[in-house]
Parts: sequence; C-alpha cells; structure tokens
Amino acid sequence: MSREGASREGAGRGARSRDGVGRDAAGREAPGGSRDRRAAQGPVRGGRPRGGAVREDETTAVRTARPGGRGPRPPGRSPSVLMLGNPRRRINIGLVAMTFVLSIFAGRLVQMQGLDSKVYEAAAATQRVQTETLPARRGSITDAKGNELAVTVESREIAADPENVPPQGRDKIASVLSAELGIAKDEITAKLTPKNKRRYVRIARWVDPVVAKRIMDNDFKGISSKHEYRRTYPGGDLAGSLVGFLGDEGKGLSGLEQAFNSTLSGRDGSQTTEMGRDGQRIPLTSVRRQAPEPGRDVRLTIDRDLQWAAQKVIADQVKTVGARGGSLIALDVKTADILAMANAPEVDLNNWQKAPQEHWINRSVAEVFEPGSTNKVITAAAALEAGAVRPETEFLVRDSIRCADRTLKDAHPHPPERLTFSGIVATSSNVGTILAAQKVGDQKLHDMLKAFGFGERPGGGLPGSEAGLLPKWENWSGSQRCTVSYGQGVSVTALQMASVYQTIANGGVRVTPRIVAGTTDSQGKLVPAAPGEQRRVVSERTAEEIGLMLEAAVSEDGTGNLAAIKDYRVGGKTGTAMRYDQSCQGYCGYTATFVGFAPVEDPQIVVLAVIQDPRNGHYGGEIAAPVFKDVMTFALKNRKIAPSGATPPKVRIRAGG
Repeated sequence: MSREGASREGAGRGARSRDGVGRDAAGREAPGGSRDRRAAQGPVRGGRPRGGAVREDETTAVRTARPGGRGPRPPGRSPSVLMLGNPRRRINIGLVAMTFVLSIFAGRLVQMQGLDSKVYEAAAATQRVQTETLPARRGSITDAKGNELAVTVESREIAADPENVPPQGRDKIASVLSAELGIAKDEITAKLTPKNKRRYVRIARWVDPVVAKRIMDNDFKGISSKHEYRRTYPGGDLAGSLVGFLGDEGKGLSGLEQAFNSTLSGRDGSQTTEMGRDGQRIPLTSVRRQAPEPGRDVRLTIDRDLQWAAQKVIADQVKTVGARGGSLIALDVKTADILAMANAPEVDLNNWQKAPQEHWINRSVAEVFEPGSTNKVITAAAALEAGAVRPETEFLVRDSIRCADRTLKDAHPHPPERLTFSGIVATSSNVGTILAAQKVGDQKLHDMLKAFGFGERPGGGLPGSEAGLLPKWENWSGSQRCTVSYGQGVSVTALQMASVYQTIANGGVRVTPRIVAGTTDSQGKLVPAAPGEQRRVVSERTAEEIGLMLEAAVSEDGTGNLAAIKDYRVGGKTGTAMRYDQSCQGYCGYTATFVGFAPVEDPQIVVLAVIQDPRNGHYGGEIAAPVFKDVMTFALKNRKIAPSGATPPKVRIRAGG
C-alpha cells in the first residue's frame, strides 16, 4: 500500500477533529468522545475553571502516564488525574496547631517553675524526706527490792514491700520467714503478694533481734526490719492483775501499767532523713535527730517472794474448796505499805489476751462484798470509845434475837450464856454484838464505820478501787440497824477491811495504804513517794483492848484457832457472810474471811484472806484462817521478825471464867 493510501485509510478509520473529538469515517462522534470532551471542558480538581487551558506538559503527562510508571497508557482508555492539595495551607494549619500546643506547655512551665514552684518544691521534699519515729524505752515496774515485774526489751518488726518482692523469689522468702517466725507459709505468701497498692505490710512484731538478724542476713529484696521495744513480764502471772498489761499500741490497758502510763511511757523521739526511690538514704544528705526520752521506773512496795507465796496459797485453797475466787492482802502495820496483793484466778501477763476479762480485774480493790463478822471490831471500837461497855462487861446472850420483823441468830444454836464483851468478840456472837451496838446507837456506829474508811476509796493510787457501800444511818431499815453491827447491810473491798485491822494494830492510827514506793528521775535515781496520810481513829487504849480480844479469838476458845502460829502471838477475826450475787438477784453462797496481825505485842504485819462462794465448807474459821496462817508464817520468816517472848495475858471470855 502506498503512503497516500495509508493516509486515506487512517483518515477513513477515524480522525480527531480540532476540538479534540474523535470521529469515525462517516463523521460521527467516536465512542468515548463525549467523555473526553467533558473531561477537557469540565472543571477539574485543583480549582481550574470549566474550559480552562491545560499546559501541554500537563496534558502530555496525563495522557501518557500509567500507574507504577509502566509506560504510555494504551489507546482508548481515560487518563487518571492526580489531584494535589495546597501545601501552603497545610503548613499554615500545622504552624497554628504547633503554636497552640507550645503555648500550653510554656504556660504550664511558667506555672510550675514560677507561680507554684514552692508548692512543688515542698511536695518533692515530702516525697524525698522521711521522718521515722524513735520509740522511747518504757520504764520498768519493780518490787520493793528492785526485782523486775515488768520490763522492756529490744525487739524488731519484720515488714515487706510487696511491690519490691520479686515474684520468682516469693516462695523462697515465704519459706524462710515461716521457719524463722513460726508463722504459716500461706499467711506470709499472702502478705508478700501485691494488692491494694500497699507498700508496707507488717509480717511480725516483737521478733527477737537475733532472729531478725538471721532473716536480714539473707538480703531479701523488699523485706525490712524496724527497731522497736517489747514489754515482757518475767513472773508471768505474778501480781498480774495488780501490775496490768499493755495493748498493741504500747499503752497501758489495766492495772498499774494504765494508772502510771504517762510516767512509764516516756516521750518518743524522731529522725528525719532523705531517701531515694530504692528506699536507701541519699549519701551526704543531712539527718535531723531528736533523741527519745526513756520512761521512768516505778518501784512498788510489794515483796516478790511474799507475793509469790500469797498467790500460791490463795490459789490452792480456791481450787480445794471449789470457790469462785479469792483475794489476799498483806500490809506493813506502821506504813500501810502493801507487801502482797494476790488474787485467784490470776492473769498471765504474757498471754493476757487468752484470759477471761474478769481475770483482768484486781479483785482486792474492785470486788465488793459484805464483810460479816470481821466488821465486829468496828462495833467494838464504837462501844469502847463511847464508854458504853468495857472488855469485862457481861451480857446474857441467847442464840437468837428479834429485830424489827426478823429473827436474827448466832452461827450455832446454844443455850443462854453469860459472856463478857471480850467473849462476845472472841466467840463471834451475832446476838451479843447486837446487844452492844444497841448501847451505842445508830449514828455513832455509822460515824465509826466512816472513820475507818467505809464508803470511800482507800487511796494509794490503786486503779479500779471501789468505795463499797455505807448507807446513811437515817435510811437503815429496822433489821439493818441490827445486821450492820455484824457486817451485813454494808459492803467493802478487801483493801478497806485490811485497812481497818492495820488501824487497830497501829494503835488506832489509820494510814492510807500505799502501793508505790517511788519513781526514778531523769538520772535514774529513785525518788521516794510521799508516805501515806495518817489519821487517828480510836484511842491507843481502845486499840490495845481490841487487840487482846482478837488474840482471844485465835485461842482455843475462839473461832479462829486454826490461824494460831507457834511461838507467835496472833490476833485475828473470822468472818462468814451471806453473799449477794447479781446472777441470782439475791443472797446465794457465802464469803469466808479471816484477817489478823502479828505479833500482838508489837504488830508488824496484817494479812487478810477472802474466799468467795466456796462449795466445800463456808466458815471463815475453817477455810480462810488456814490461808492466813500459811501466809503470815512465811511473812514473819521472810521479814526476819523474832518470835514472841512474852506470855499473852489472860482474857476472860465467860462470866466467872
């Protein structure tokens, strides 16, 4: 085919007009032509107006470019137009956003470093600076000779930071701590497991320093040891309810530990250090330390050996007679210092949490009871002081007497007999005592009871002391006017009744009982406590005459002969009283008592024994007098008091005797 023919053939297949529209040989618009024309005439992205001119290089690029750069686009396919945004607009928007964010940061920086710099500085210091309390060593409680009854020893607290305990080492750490501390492994594992974001978890308190050192030598991560003190009681239950105990926070909860807490506790110190994130002190930083002030020691008047003997004797007898409880008090006659104060049952101070709460109470000062016949010495004192009777005054005593609406009786039936007033006291006749009281009158008897300390706390700094009950004489009932004379219708504590006999033994001078001999000062020197207040209650003659009556009561003819001690002159009185019990809302059971002193010619020691609600026997002369004898015998030997050299004078008990 010639060049001219080829040209005609190409024109015949379809030529493109000037306006860019493809047409066939007949002049019709080729397929796709309209689309191409709209593309050429219509608007395009990028904002060109409809019919706008297109540069030749752009047209060529659009026509020939293929995706992926794979050469010219095949004929007959529409080109793809790549539309690009305006870069200047994007840059401007970005700059505005960045300026806004940077302005926020700049403002916050000005606030932190300028306006609030002191606040953040203080917060940082708080996180970095740690203040540790330095516990003060609690003072000791000792007996009269300095033997320790309560003492403070060093110990350690073992704790964990669960966040720092490595999970892979948790089992090993728990095993070691369990073996050393005697705590179940599962319990320790639970404490080592992080929870509630707690960073300090106590594992054990009051750990022996040697044990704590073995634990810390393992260098376990997250395990720490802190210095503390532990209260211990070398005697266990020795004077337990008297001494008292501490709570977990180191404060006294009962007994003398509570009463003298401020004296014993001292004042804690403090230490401030700067710590890093790992809990170690930052080197070369300052340490501010205020040393703790140790507590002062409290020295008691009790004798440890006598206290031990008293506790054993009263506890054994309470068990033997099946009693609910008992108390025993020993007093120095001249000073009224308490030499022993025992209760049964007693509380073991090293395990006080396991004891019933009623054992925490010091029965000797808190338990109130009707004294019974031990109260007859007060009626005797009132009668002798009033001049109504003399020791030799004779009475016709029957075994019962009518008093208002009641018939009151002696302990044992007997035919009418003529007894001296000394004999009435020695044989503990209720009827004879009523006859003597009727010669005195209600008001004078009430005044004498009050003078001996009834109705008021005995003093001496003993916590839990009760005042007992002394009704006004105007309110006494018809029968009470008789029963008060022999100790029913009034109530006292063991310490109050012991104080009555201290007054008689001391020649009629009452001395306020004392339990604290002194306290140490800041230098550790003992500062003696003030002596007990003295007050004369009855004349020396009256006290001496009553003393001889009480000696007769311990003779073969008296009710207290089981209290007699070989080679010593002993005076004392039995007591058997009906016992009021709240549980039965009335009188049920008995209170058996014996109280006395020795030697009668120069009294040195008073001992009182009280046994509450005995089941095997109930008379004071049977079950309380032997307790008195054993404890008084020990006390006389312990204090090296010589036997009596003089022969006791003869005391007439019966008329014509």
